[in-house]
Amino acid sequence: MKKNIWHIQAKEQWNERANFWHARSQSMWEEGSRRNIIPFFNQFVPKQSAVLDLGCGDGYGSYKLWQLDYKVTGVDLSDDMIDLCRDRLTEDMTHLNFQQADMAHLPFENNTFDSVLAINSLEWTEKPSETFREIGRVVKPGGYLCFGILGPTAGPRANSFERLYGEDVIMNTMMPWEFEQLAECEGYHIIGSEGIYKEAVSDHILGQLPKNLKQSLTFMWLTMLQKQ
Repeated sequence: MKKNIWHIQAKEQWNERANFWHARSQSMWEEGSRRNIIPFFNQFVPKQSAVLDLGCGDGYGSYKLWQLDYKVTGVDLSDDMIDLCRDRLTEDMTHLNFQQADMAHLPFENNTFDSVLAINSLEWTEKPSETFREIGRVVKPGGYLCFGILGPTAGPRANSFERLYGEDVIMNTMMPWEFEQLAECEGYHIIGSEGIYKEAVSDHILGQLPKNLKQSLTFMWLTMLQKQ
C-alpha cells in the first residue's frame, strides 16, 4: 500500500461511520463494552492530569474524563468525528478541547501530556511500532499510557478479512499479547491490565485460566503503561 494511502482510507471510513458511531457511543461508554475503561484509567492517573485521548471518536469518552477533573485534548483522524466532538462543547467547558490529527504524526511538542488514552485506535494504523513511538514522544517521563486493544472476539476484526485474499486492509491484526510484547520491547513498564468480555464469558470460566487464555477470549484488553 502506497505511503499515506492507509490513513487516507481510514479517515474516509471513519467519516462514513461518524453518525452511526455517535448514535451508539454514549450507551457503549455508560453501560456497554466501554463502561470499565474510565474506572480502569482512574485507578492509575491522577486527577487534573493533562490527557491526550487518541481516536476520541465523537468525544464522549473525553467528556467523561473531563467530568472527573482531567484536562483533556481529544484527537481523531476523522473530520466528521471532530465536528461531533465540538458540537458537545459549551462556553463553560474549559480544559476540554478537540482537534483533527493523525496519531502517526502528532502536532504536539515532546513531553506535552501527563497521560494518553488510546482505545481501539492503534489497530487502525499501518505501522503500529512507529505510531507507538510517536505517541510515547508526547508523554512526559513518568507519565501513563492506557491502551485498549481489540481482542480476537471483537466484531471490528472483520475489517481485516480481505487480507486472506491478498487485498490491502486498513486494520492490522495485532493481538493484545503482541501489543504488550511491543510495549515491553520499547522499554515500557506494564503496571496494570484488565479484560473486557462478551456476556457469554463468565467469571467462573476466567478464574480457571492463565493470562494468555484470558486474552484469547477478550473483546478488548486494557493495558496501562508507565513511561520511564
